[in-house]
Amino acid sequence: EKGEQWIYAFQLFREMADSRVERDGITCLAAVAACEKGLGWVRAFQLFLDMVEGRVKRDSVTCGAAVGVLGRGGAWVWALQLLREMVDSRVQRDTITYNAAVSACDKGGVWVQALQ
Repeated sequence: EKGEQWIYAFQLFREMADSRVERDGITCLAAVAACEKGLGWVRAFQLFLDMVEGRVKRDSVTCGAAVGVLGRGGAWVWALQLLREMVDSRVQRDTITYNAAVSACDKGGVWVQALQ
């Protein structure tokens, strides 16, 4: 994550797919965290979407991290949408996920949304 090392994390993550090495939630989250710092939240969230498309299990940890990425990027609408999708998909929500959603609303200046 330091300096330009996010590039290596991103490349390794892509090489795993190219080599047909199974990517799990932990490797995806590590890549998302590294790329968020170097590439920004949009690219980091795209990695999360790639993860879901690649059949990595969505759980409270992976989805909570994605809500956090969106919130830090100021994308509160998407953060709340993902929270709704977690409900619809019966993915467990936890305190960390709800805190990330509330923080997203706060950062977006829409604290009333956090109350709903």
